[in-house]
Amino acid sequence: MIHTPNEAIVETYGNKVRVRVCGICVEEDKVVMVKHVGLGESGVFWCPPGGGLAFGESVSECLVREFLEETGLHIIVGKFLFAGELLAPPLHAVELFFEVKVVSGNLQTGHDPELAGVIAEVAWLNESQIREIPLGQIHRLFHHFQNLSDFLHKPEQFIFFAQRKYS
Repeated sequence: MIHTPNEAIVETYGNKVRVRVCGICVEEDKVVMVKHVGLGESGVFWCPPGGGLAFGESVSECLVREFLEETGLHIIVGKFLFAGELLAPPLHAVELFFEVKVVSGNLQTGHDPELAGVIAEVAWLNESQIREIPLGQIHRLFHHFQNLSDFLHKPEQFIFFAQRKYS
């Protein structure tokens, strides 16, 4: 029996490689972020919107769907920015990050159809607000960039977001 979101994640995604597609949406020096609850050691985890690529779904289709589900925003997918890998057995994910632009909609707290109740908040966060989030509560990609413009202006690169244990 599954009791916590962490257990649900391991049950659903454990012991397989998962491809995730994520969007970096920066406007007026703020980035769209999703706050998940019940995940990780502290029970709070902030990250850009995105999710798992379904069989037969294009990368763009996945990202448009995930953004709408999680944030209520309709987007267009722009250029590829960078890729990362999370290797935290039993979890293993390859993440593809793309620039996205909002075309319509209002930012609102959405849902994750695979894990009910884990999305607590969505927000436009500026650099100082992001720096206030403890490192264990924010996606590791924020450890690799000095500022928000780095996301959009660095050459395409691969980042290894390794961690050796999953909590």
